[in-house]
Amino acid sequence: MLKRLDKTQKKWGGSNSLIDQWLNNRRNLLVNYCQIAGLPPYDPIENTLPTFGSIKAFCDLLMDYVSEGHFEIFDQVVTACEKNGTSSQALAQKLVPRISETTDTALDFNDKYTESADDNVLYHLDKDLSSLGHAMETRFELEDKLLEVLHTKYS
Repeated sequence: MLKRLDKTQKKWGGSNSLIDQWLNNRRNLLVNYCQIAGLPPYDPIENTLPTFGSIKAFCDLLMDYVSEGHFEIFDQVVTACEKNGTSSQALAQKLVPRISETTDTALDFNDKYTESADDNVLYHLDKDLSSLGHAMETRFELEDKLLEVLHTKYS
């Protein structure tokens, strides 16, 4: 996911402050995800699960990223698409509900790992991080399609 982000930043970075902010926040989220999941370049500490504090910090970033998309960026993109013709508007109307499906996965993860301090919940962390990772990858692909519209029409 980080390699894909690098390509996305090379393609659209620097062309629009909104895009730059969005991609920077995505990078922070991905780096934190890799750290708690023990993915390269971050090695897991052998036989040790992440702390609730580190998971909570990740959940905070995740909720900030999801909220920013839904309450700031998507609204601006959809509004801009409405102004620039039916094809852009149709794309936005198609993509935003699909992105919302990934939001549900993020919210479920957040609820599970911020509402409980029970150590037993951590035994599901690898499986839950894997599911969340798939949802995030899908989300980023869909968001990149919105970025393409934003970049093409407004940069």
